[in-house]
Amino acid sequence: MNVTIATDSPEEAAAPRRPTGLDAHAVQEWLTSPEGPRLLDVRSPAEFTTAHIPGSYNVPLDLLREHRTELRTHLGDEVVLVCRSGARAGQAESLLGATGLDNVHVLTGGVTAWEAAGGPLTRGTETWELERQVRLVAGSIVLAGVLASTVAPWAKWISAGVGAGLTGAALTNSCAMGMLLSRLPYNRRNEPDLGAVLRTLAA
Repeated sequence: MNVTIATDSPEEAAAPRRPTGLDAHAVQEWLTSPEGPRLLDVRSPAEFTTAHIPGSYNVPLDLLREHRTELRTHLGDEVVLVCRSGARAGQAESLLGATGLDNVHVLTGGVTAWEAAGGPLTRGTETWELERQVRLVAGSIVLAGVLASTVAPWAKWISAGVGAGLTGAALTNSCAMGMLLSRLPYNRRNEPDLGAVLRTLAA
């Protein structure tokens, strides 16, 4: 009695499943293939305008979080998520994964690693990266709290609150202050709306 055992096609056997995290060199090599992935940059519009990987689409994390179900239907191809360091892209991967997508990857180290690996960038109007803005605001509040505590001792708790917030951000790999800053007009210049994003992805 002959038994037929189902096996992967030659194409499937030649293209093993890629890991969730991909380094810059792996993404660069993948982009040169005919089946290269789509790049979704989840940073703020201002950060994207400052410098982004050629051919990437800007889908800010807030927009992705709110409309991940609608976006899911337009992401049938392999997708690599990009941010500055990989943290926000990791959050986006979790959000899209929760909708059932299993074709989502993260550029490990983000745009910073991409540039260090010699990857090309399209540059525009310079804007501070969100992480740098967080350092400025958090540091300023801590300094102000310490100085104010010399007059009003209770002010030290302001600095303590910022320290606790930064500790929580590190433990949860998220940043409430960063999310708040991303909503400022300074960071929302050239912000795409959902319709524009979906039309671009469909094209």
